[in-house]
Amino acid sequence: MAVDQAIREQIAAELWNAEQSAVAIDRPTDSHAGLDVVDAYEIQLINIRKRLDAGAKVAGHKVGLASEAMQKMMNVDEPDYGHLLDEMQYFEKTPIDAGKLCFPRVEVEVGFILGKDLPGAGCTNDDVIDAVEWVVPSIELIDSRITDWKITLCDTIADNASSCGWILGEQRVPISEIDTGDIDAVLHRNGEIVAKGNSSAVLGHPLNAVSWLARKVESFGVRLRKGDVILPGTATRAIDISSGDHFVAEFAGLGSVTLDFD
Repeated sequence: MAVDQAIREQIAAELWNAEQSAVAIDRPTDSHAGLDVVDAYEIQLINIRKRLDAGAKVAGHKVGLASEAMQKMMNVDEPDYGHLLDEMQYFEKTPIDAGKLCFPRVEVEVGFILGKDLPGAGCTNDDVIDAVEWVVPSIELIDSRITDWKITLCDTIADNASSCGWILGEQRVPISEIDTGDIDAVLHRNGEIVAKGNSSAVLGHPLNAVSWLARKVESFGVRLRKGDVILPGTATRAIDISSGDHFVAEFAGLGSVTLDFD
């Protein structure tokens, strides 16, 4: 049972205001029991279109719930996705004001930059290999505009898959020169190791996440285009941040990326 367009618009407005004010809201599914996945993606798109109308540009997409553990926790059998906009990009050596976020966390990801458009329906891992121009070290900054991260699948999808920002390291490696399915990653916070992982944790191989994404977004009239940044999912658990934190994510054979918070 879906909800009507007026309810979709209402939820989108509540999430928009929560992000602008950094004051989280109760989860929409508590007030709207009929909210389903299609509703949630449509709500996500309402706020994305609002930002595009204000001048933002789509820079790529992110995949969430890409690990078996996260899918079991959410009781789902596939990932979700969100949009990456150019205004959501952060940069190394430019600290982020943590006070402007609700409940921020850091995720370590093996990122991709497309050199060609990807097909939609029927997209395969071979198509992804052919289309990816660069593999890059990256961090996704996630944030829930819903109180204490107490979310269901529909809540996080409506909230742009809890995406908040993205940061790329400087190194670029051709996909032909690295095994993207077996990259060790280590995350340091203030000089201490706080998470370790391997890219194989992302749906068994991050290419699986990218090909899934290409197929999934086409059903909502979206395509993955040349120049897009694709974040396929985290290789480690998400880490909470505090003001003053300094993060360094290191990837075997791929370099590193840093992120600082005021």
